[in-house]
Amino acid sequence: MNKSREDILQEAFNRAKQHELKSGGCAQCTIAGIFEALGVEDGGVFKAATGLADGVGLTGDGHCGALSGGAMAISYFFGRSLEDFGDMMKQLHACILAKKLHDQFVEKYGTCRCANIQEKTFGRFFNLYDPKEMEAGSKVGMPEKCSTLVGETARMAVKIILDEKERLARKAAQS
Repeated sequence: MNKSREDILQEAFNRAKQHELKSGGCAQCTIAGIFEALGVEDGGVFKAATGLADGVGLTGDGHCGALSGGAMAISYFFGRSLEDFGDMMKQLHACILAKKLHDQFVEKYGTCRCANIQEKTFGRFFNLYDPKEMEAGSKVGMPEKCSTLVGETARMAVKIILDEKERLARKAAQS
């Protein structure tokens, strides 16, 4: 039985959120939720996202790892291949779609930078290398709020992926 579009979007949200609550690593959790909802298995892409958690290396100093994971998933489907690496224009398709994700993310959260999201949501940034800071983040609801953000970002990315796949299928059918 085929899943409905809404079921796929909800599955991406649920899986990404649950992964973040259980395992952490917002970029990996976003990719896992997206790939599971879309039936993709690629451990290399998943592994490559490890260092993108919490704005790169748990620093908060970079854009949200969920946004990184979403952009990686979009690029998985529409990115430039190694064979086309010499053609600068071949990267535009994925870049346009990743920008769409970025713009939707910023519209929803007011920024794409991890530390700024934490400051806006919790009133401060938490250094996740410090166990006391990690505990303080937990006490103010960081796991729930960040996991919801991860789920929402997975849903946004899957919607962009499905929309683009449908657009390309219509275009191919017209040819």
